[in-house]
Amino acid sequence: MNPTYVRIELFRQTRDIGNIMFTIGLPAVMYLLFGNMFGGGDQPAGNGNVKFYIMASMAAYGAAVATTAIAGTAATESLLGWGRQIALTPMKPGGFIAAKVSVSLIVAAAAAATVFVLGAATGARADSWLVWALSYLIAVAGSVIFALYGMGVGMGFKTETAISVASGTMVFFAFFGNVFLPLSGTLLAIARFTPMYGFAGLVRWPLLQGESATLGDPADSFWLLLANLVAWALLFAVLALWALRRSRARR
Repeated sequence: MNPTYVRIELFRQTRDIGNIMFTIGLPAVMYLLFGNMFGGGDQPAGNGNVKFYIMASMAAYGAAVATTAIAGTAATESLLGWGRQIALTPMKPGGFIAAKVSVSLIVAAAAAATVFVLGAATGARADSWLVWALSYLIAVAGSVIFALYGMGVGMGFKTETAISVASGTMVFFAFFGNVFLPLSGTLLAIARFTPMYGFAGLVRWPLLQGESATLGDPADSFWLLLANLVAWALLFAVLALWALRRSRARR
């Protein structure tokens, strides 16, 4: 990984005000809507309250959207010729992906931190500071798999709509991944195989310890959630490498 390229890329991303507002501002607004416009936010939930549950969910979504959107800019870069310039440098495909992922994680950290700060200011509560720290760290670190997803879609589609496609599918992943609303029954059974389920479940693990948010549904094993995350990470990594090599081969 090239630190100079990471610095340049991070500076370039921070100048895109529209993208920053979408990746950082939208999850914060969604937390305020879901966490404060409906009743029951102060009700207990695991090792904290319902507002903490919503905060952790929106932080996971924000981090995932941030990594997807930032990494997906590879499509636009290819159209503008930047990808061709990178191909002429000694940077390996793995190094290029690592640089994109690093920038994505920095923006994801800011997105998750914004939601956590709002949560702390509006009544989100946990029994221990460790619950706060672990949930935040898992949200940031686990979002790396969606950077790989964004890279794969961006380089695979190679059109100006690639970022919109990648970010748009995150809404689908989040809804069917038990992020926006607690699912139950058949929908919950299907959700356990979707990309966001393991990630969001791990983010909320310090709070719920795997317990379901809906009564009567079985608890999730930590290892089941981790297996979901690892399996999708491997799939997205293969997709990203394949798309990058395919894109370079066509130049």
